[in-house]
Amino acid sequence: MVKNPRKRQKTGKPQHKTVPLGADLRNDTSKDDEERRLENLLFGVPYAPEKAGKEILVVSDEEVEDGPHEVGREFENLLDSDLFFVDDNAGLSGLSKAAQDHVQSDADDDEEPIIPEVPGSDEDEEISVIHQEIPQQPQKTKAPAWTDPDDVNVQVSLASNNRLRKLRDAPSDDTVGGREYERRLRRQFEHINPTPDWASIARKKRERGKRRRSSVSGSESGEDVVPELLASTAGILATAKSRIIPPSTLSIERLRDANQAAPADGEIKTVAFHPSPHIPVLLTASADRRLRLFHIDGLTNPHAQTLHVPSLPITNAVFHPSGTSILMTGPRPFYYTYDLQSGASHRSPRGLWGTTFSSGRGDQGASMEISSFNPTGDILAVAGRRGQVHLVDWRSGAAQVVGELKANTNVKSLWWSKAGTDELLGLTEDSQVYVWNIGQRKCVKRWQDEGGFGSRLFGGDSQGKYLTVGSNTGLVNVYNAESTIDLEGGKPKTLKTIGNLTTSISTLQFNHDSQLLAIASNDKKDQMRMVHCPSLTAFGNWPTSSTPLGHVTSVDFSRESEYLAIGNTRGRVLLYQLRHFSQQ
Repeated sequence: MVKNPRKRQKTGKPQHKTVPLGADLRNDTSKDDEERRLENLLFGVPYAPEKAGKEILVVSDEEVEDGPHEVGREFENLLDSDLFFVDDNAGLSGLSKAAQDHVQSDADDDEEPIIPEVPGSDEDEEISVIHQEIPQQPQKTKAPAWTDPDDVNVQVSLASNNRLRKLRDAPSDDTVGGREYERRLRRQFEHINPTPDWASIARKKRERGKRRRSSVSGSESGEDVVPELLASTAGILATAKSRIIPPSTLSIERLRDANQAAPADGEIKTVAFHPSPHIPVLLTASADRRLRLFHIDGLTNPHAQTLHVPSLPITNAVFHPSGTSILMTGPRPFYYTYDLQSGASHRSPRGLWGTTFSSGRGDQGASMEISSFNPTGDILAVAGRRGQVHLVDWRSGAAQVVGELKANTNVKSLWWSKAGTDELLGLTEDSQVYVWNIGQRKCVKRWQDEGGFGSRLFGGDSQGKYLTVGSNTGLVNVYNAESTIDLEGGKPKTLKTIGNLTTSISTLQFNHDSQLLAIASNDKKDQMRMVHCPSLTAFGNWPTSSTPLGHVTSVDFSRESEYLAIGNTRGRVLLYQLRHFSQQ
């Protein structure tokens, strides 16, 4: 009887086959993730997490010698539930599909970075397409946290609660709804806590930006802007109108010294800002015969350049009205000019003034300290000895004297009138003010300063509104600039006499919009005042007794009055920021 082969296989002697180490690693039904990770590190078996093993089939590239009955036996130890999985891609939303397409497109872009151009397309069309596709994607907008739908149904009694009576618009108001109650609370809060200046300025700038963008995008609004631009002579990039400064308080802040990067070794003789608002450069001239230029940024104020003039003790240095050069004068019968563009310095030719100017006794006979450019920079007026005023032609470049004016006594100060045309005013030692017409080369008017004694210097503003005369007693007379050159009128009357200082006036300086006037004296320490020109009153909050001004020798405002520079005898140039103008 033939035995059953199955029984012979069971009852037969078991045959042990040599199994290499790691050959049965594919049977991982009873292994956890940590064991699989360890096998991956030791034997190089591909690692698949337990959850992912139900969905991902790991195929090994190793060749295994299988017998004829062992083909496909790698799945014999898996459960039926592990052999199948459900594909859920059909249930994905349109947004997830778009996200997958976006990921797939990113992968394609990484493989092929060169994108062919589409004919007839440009950058504007691509941007417009992007803006059209974005709204199609569903976006979940979250409601504000302070919105409560029950507020509509709330009824609040304003008369029954003592704290809420202030919210009533009339004595008869009693019950209001939730929305109205919220509106009145907000109104009361804004009344107690007004909007700060920085927030109002930011809102105005944002509104102007929106209007500007809308005017550019809209054709109709763009057409409305063109007539306004053509009807005005102001620049397109002109700044807004100056803010009105209150007469009670001056908002000012001290910054790092303007010349801290290169301090002077002696007294500061003069400080001057560049006439262009786009060039933040400050000029300082000191007693060490050096002229220094600084780039004023309010933070570090870096030093730009130093010019040493050994043969000229610089007592006065000014920018040319065009801003292209610097004029340096002192107690010598010559001057120096420095070209800012080329960096070259030139000395005036010898024999410029002739024997009548350079000869004679006295320091004033050989001095060019008292000089002034006309508003256009074509003529330079220089005060000489015995009441003579020389007119130098600056336009030709040869610096030749083209005319002379005459006063009865020595001239102590010169100023070109902004209220008229071709009028030069000179203040003499006997407090007489001469008005010369440059075209006619003669004096057309003469009047006596109020008080009539000790007048030292005078000057006006760039707007042609005021003329101030400072005296040795500390009094400053303020006149209407038009009345000083009016030929038909008589002696001009003072608008006010400012008596806040008691020593000789050495500095008079207006800001760019004629709202501020700085007066100072170098005879005494901390002798400086800021005057509010519309009211002709001095500010009480600045400077104070603790303001470290020292002996003030020179004062100047920047072109847009953002900064105030003050030079003193210690070789320092104090720098202050005027917040009224810096926040425009």
